[in-house]
Amino acid sequence: MPRSILILGGTHEALKIAELLFAVGDFRVITSLAGRVKKPRTPAGELRLGGFGGVDGLAEYLRNEAIDLLIDATHPFAENISKNAVAACEQTNVERLHFLRPEWKAKPEDHWLSVPGLDKAVEALPENATVFLALGSQHLAPFSKRKDIRFIARMIEKPTSEFTNLEILIAKPSNILKAEIELLETNRITHIVCRNSGGTGAWQKLLAARKLQLPVIMIERPTPPAGKTFSSVDALIASITGS
Repeated sequence: MPRSILILGGTHEALKIAELLFAVGDFRVITSLAGRVKKPRTPAGELRLGGFGGVDGLAEYLRNEAIDLLIDATHPFAENISKNAVAACEQTNVERLHFLRPEWKAKPEDHWLSVPGLDKAVEALPENATVFLALGSQHLAPFSKRKDIRFIARMIEKPTSEFTNLEILIAKPSNILKAEIELLETNRITHIVCRNSGGTGAWQKLLAARKLQLPVIMIERPTPPAGKTFSSVDALIASITGS
């Protein structure tokens, strides 16, 4: 079994993976976070904050820390770090596993329009809409060109950059359907823009959109890298521990 494990984190599943591996007691478990959130949840084991400096920096870290296994449990849209992980593991001959949570799937009663990226999402919005941007702060800027639209976004922390027709609500996503419906109705939302991140964290928002029959502009995921991929935390842990 591998002795030192590096988890590229930033998701709820990464926290769970670290917790389960650390509980085994046979591993040195290190979780690396990008450091965008000021007060991240502390994972079990060791915590590393900040970037690696590209492929070469990550490869150097793998060598210096004698990492036996890298687990990519980053966000499904963290395309660059996933590509860097592939290249760094190839350089160092370190085994790599990828956890990728399942995508959300639309049902017949949903009104989703799938688009391949942020720019297409901007184009897809009709004039004079009131749009809820269910996106991270780093993805808001492309929408600033749509002066005809009222935008609302919910953030855990105030973003560093905003634009005049964007209203920021400082709050966490609710796991209560009634609260999400009330949010959309109170703000007279006509459209939602979000990325197909999967998971349960933002699902109530999509259920609320279904209930209110609101159109959702759904940004498609990038193509994940090839390699051994798991959609279940338990299956990933079992592949490592053999149990």
